[in-house]
Amino acid sequence: MKPFTVVFDLDGTLVDTAPDLIRSVGRLLERKSLPAVPDSELRPLISYGSRVMLKHAYSLLGVSVPPEKFEAWWREYLDIYANNISVESRPFDGLVPVLDRLAARGVNIAVCTNKTEQLSRRLLSDLALLHRFEALAGRDTFSFCKPDPRHLTETIARAGGDQTRALMVGDSDVDIDTAKAARIPVVGVTFGYCHAPVQSFAPDAVISHYDDFDAAFHKLCPGA
Repeated sequence: MKPFTVVFDLDGTLVDTAPDLIRSVGRLLERKSLPAVPDSELRPLISYGSRVMLKHAYSLLGVSVPPEKFEAWWREYLDIYANNISVESRPFDGLVPVLDRLAARGVNIAVCTNKTEQLSRRLLSDLALLHRFEALAGRDTFSFCKPDPRHLTETIARAGGDQTRALMVGDSDVDIDTAKAARIPVVGVTFGYCHAPVQSFAPDAVISHYDDFDAAFHKLCPGA
């Protein structure tokens, strides 16, 4: 029997990346002589990716950016972010002990994120977390990404697991929809970047701190 696998989303689930993501948007806008936008407008969109954040920022400012210019500005944003990816980003409180306990149980741990694989690896390496994961799949690892369920199932396969013995942990409707489509139980975390209460998307369990993870894990994965 293959080992059990727990797959985590990254932004808003494993790591509080909002400070560096949002600050990088501000730096780009400053370079373009545009005013800042409130953090509260960008934070709920983090799970949808940097393109969505930027488009929303331009919309709030009433700025029309032609497609070619948008692509150039988006790549400039990525450069800014890559150089400031771990200034303030930190693992959520209680995460590291959870990873320790899962590893001690022989559970394989993986990451399935819509952040690019290169940036994901850089961030987790900077935070001394990368070595803890059997597999990491970003939005560009395959030709598909969340909410396509294959992003999750292929991540599990890369981690040496089986989707019938797996659990997803995420902070947004994208994560929950992906897990449901793959018929994999999912834990929603309330401390992430969802645009609506994560409970409203009906995950199989909800936690508000990683201290609550073990109870949810044992409830959803009694044979793990």
